[in-house]
Amino acid sequence: MKVHLVNPSHSSFGTAVITPRWMYVIAAATPAPFGDPILVDETLHPFDPDRIQPGDVVGISIHTENALRGYTIGKLSRDRGAFVIFGGIHATLYPDEARSHGGAHAVVMGDGEIVWATALADCRKAAPQSSYLGGRVEASNFLSARWDLVPREKYMWASVQTVRGCPKHCSFCSVWKTDGQRPRQRASDGVIEEIVQLRRLGFRFVLLADDNFYPVTLTDLQLASRQGDTHRLEELKTLRAERFDLMARLALLPTDMVFFTQITMEAAEDPSFLDAMRKANIKGVLVGVESVTPEGLKDVYKDFNSAGEGLVERLRTFRRHNVHVLGSFIFGLPSDRPETFEVTVSVAQRAEIAFAQFVMLTPFPGTVDFAKWEQMMKGNLIRIAGVPVTRRWLIPQLLRPKMYWPHPVMSGEEIRRRTQAVWDRFYSLKSIWKRSGFIKSPRNRLAFVLISKLYRQMYANTGMATDSARAARSARWARWIAKPCRYLFSARPMPQLQVPER
Repeated sequence: MKVHLVNPSHSSFGTAVITPRWMYVIAAATPAPFGDPILVDETLHPFDPDRIQPGDVVGISIHTENALRGYTIGKLSRDRGAFVIFGGIHATLYPDEARSHGGAHAVVMGDGEIVWATALADCRKAAPQSSYLGGRVEASNFLSARWDLVPREKYMWASVQTVRGCPKHCSFCSVWKTDGQRPRQRASDGVIEEIVQLRRLGFRFVLLADDNFYPVTLTDLQLASRQGDTHRLEELKTLRAERFDLMARLALLPTDMVFFTQITMEAAEDPSFLDAMRKANIKGVLVGVESVTPEGLKDVYKDFNSAGEGLVERLRTFRRHNVHVLGSFIFGLPSDRPETFEVTVSVAQRAEIAFAQFVMLTPFPGTVDFAKWEQMMKGNLIRIAGVPVTRRWLIPQLLRPKMYWPHPVMSGEEIRRRTQAVWDRFYSLKSIWKRSGFIKSPRNRLAFVLISKLYRQMYANTGMATDSARAARSARWARWIAKPCRYLFSARPMPQLQVPER
């Protein structure tokens, strides 16, 4: 019996930006008697069903956007006599779908670190259960990934997780429902040991793959203090102190290391936190801006963000602390108008953010938005290729609409076209070169230009193309750009590196 772990993707680029962390964590959860799992990341190369033998176990983790490809792999594997186990956010939300569409013998719902071994043991006895409840494991049970299995030459960045869960409740996000609103924060010892292992292998760029690296805001502390909630206040202070402890230890690592994470905009109000990030070489953050207008922020339940000139100033605050922003913006909100697109580009440029992503409002399962959209569509059920549009992830890739939510003044095609134009403008060579001016090293400036172009090809054109030819052309460009990018991000291994003392 061999164990295969598959990360599904509709497109393979030969080189990937970030390691799919889940595969290496579940590899660590695989008991030694089963041997080292065979890892297949389809962002690198397509799955080969001929490698599957009767009695093998195929584990597939899916999110909504790659679920259909995952189901195809599941059926192919089951047809070859393998036991098929699905996991991931989407399988947790729709376990019956994984069985009916993906040929699943079993579905792991929630975190897999603990129950994965049980599922494998049951498959060895040819008696897998239909469901395994992984729940939300405590941070003390988070596993370090099996980085000894990673093909180092295939990835630009590695990924390490320090916390799961987010205390916010944004309408478009499922994290607070699936991972919970209570931050489960990992002790710094395991995090640092894992990062040191990665630097030994030659990774110097590391994504801190957290739901929210800033789980305790100054506002949270002030509110607990005003309410006289001593227990809550001490709990928050402990979480905050642990963040500072982690960053202090990151600052002791080799100075060529660069970290990137995801954070809420409220961190801009916390200069001591931003200073600690700078010292820790956390040089990039994904910030969910979502909308540049107060009305748009109300649409997505994110009124803790700023809009207008206040937004520009908040984003510039990150830059002043040498923390560079990847801003995430949503188009197609009910309050958006044609002029919103131009205003958004203007804000992104004036705020001096390094990267940006512009997505169209899409209702994802497990979110408040999805529940509202599904209820709205009940009386007007549209089918595409025989599939209800409320199960859009089951629609063949190139037949899927680009916009699902009816807009009061713009058509879906107009929103798609205007969104594409914003990508084109923000990622024109002239704009990229201007944004790269803060970088002193010519090598690093070239890396910035190439990664900007790669990001655009991977996340804009391949996702927004309305015909297969354009999507294929974008994938080819991404493959060509990815190879030199990988060399620019690589570093000489440091096999003798030790965990720094406190």
